[in-house]
Amino acid sequence: MNHRRVVVTGLGIIAPNAHGIQDFEKALREGKSGIRFLPHLEKLKFGCRVGGIPDNLDQISEEYFPADILHVLNESMRYAGIAAIDAWTDAGMQIPLPDDDRVNWDSGAIVGTGIGGADTLGIIIPKVNEGRARRLGSAVVEQTMSSSVSARLSGLLALGNQVTTNSSACSTGTEAVIMGYERIREGKADKMLCGGAEGSSPYIWAGFDAMRVLNTGKNEVPEQASRPMSATAGGFIPGAGAGILLLESLDSAQQRGARIYGEILGGAVNSGGQRNGGSMSAPNGEGVQRCIRAALHHAGIGPGDVDVINGHLTATMADPLELANWAAALERTPVDLPYIHSTKSLVGHCLGAAGGIECVASLLEVHKGFIHGSINCEDLHEKILPYEKRVVHDTIEKDFNILIKASFGFGDVNSCVVFQKYEG
Repeated sequence: MNHRRVVVTGLGIIAPNAHGIQDFEKALREGKSGIRFLPHLEKLKFGCRVGGIPDNLDQISEEYFPADILHVLNESMRYAGIAAIDAWTDAGMQIPLPDDDRVNWDSGAIVGTGIGGADTLGIIIPKVNEGRARRLGSAVVEQTMSSSVSARLSGLLALGNQVTTNSSACSTGTEAVIMGYERIREGKADKMLCGGAEGSSPYIWAGFDAMRVLNTGKNEVPEQASRPMSATAGGFIPGAGAGILLLESLDSAQQRGARIYGEILGGAVNSGGQRNGGSMSAPNGEGVQRCIRAALHHAGIGPGDVDVINGHLTATMADPLELANWAAALERTPVDLPYIHSTKSLVGHCLGAAGGIECVASLLEVHKGFIHGSINCEDLHEKILPYEKRVVHDTIEKDFNILIKASFGFGDVNSCVVFQKYEG
């Protein structure tokens, strides 16, 4: 079977530190943090009272959705819609008119979420408990069904191919990109919108606060709170938003004369089976290494071909283990590990949206030839110190060929994708 080559022709982003590709690239290059103090978390007595929430969502939403649609969209659906429309138009595609009955049967969407419409559940549950179920309105089902972040895209863009939502905790967004890549590669679709979206509901973040996995020590200095690889990390910082890529067969992109951000060479997903240290909240190191090696094998490249790593790197005790797993999987030493950095240092951990947002950052880096810096890791963890010269603290202007992006999620699930600079 001849497999088709798959490229990325469109990017859409609404992140805590920027909305839109140009502003996001600027924020990455400048090391701009999107983390700020959130008074409502203080009122709710959270230990962690900072987070990453995109600015001006209401104003932006009015520019993207007609009033009759906007009033039935919850936060995560808005993020997904904005990023998907941006990726679609960034690729040079036209938004169909509502009264145009033509369906694009060769285009679909795989957009995941970790928890989805929890903000809507916060409205539903009190009303149901008060015996007011019949006053919920007619939109609560579409707002709370897991597939809401992808289903609405079908109507907005007349998508007639596979439209679905995956959910694999923090691995969700990267997994979606791999799923879409495989669908196009096998000839089942020409174009797929892929990535992740997540809302900022305190009903989502409360569980992590209860687990004591959020950093509570930097509430007074929000921009310093997300500290992957740091000795004073203290836990991750929750975030929200969406990052979506338009994947397309190379043949289709060339026929359209589309701009190409990069090529997807391959990817892999697996689970560590919750053995050998793996659990519902921790990865099995062997599973992580197997996933990275499988991605390289699928991409047809060797460990020595990787130039840059965009890590999962959340600012928890797992960071030193992650670097050790990268070194083992890529057969490198701390001295010659590829450059490694963390987008979460700028935007926090956007949960189901994290992989999508970080894949957008990765494609911009591959296409534009730079590696953004990881902020707040001046004091590297003692087990990461041997890698000091490979950790990117300040943005580097550098043309490179291969970037590998991985995400590791609760449930001991892993995903890893390989991007290559497209030279034509």
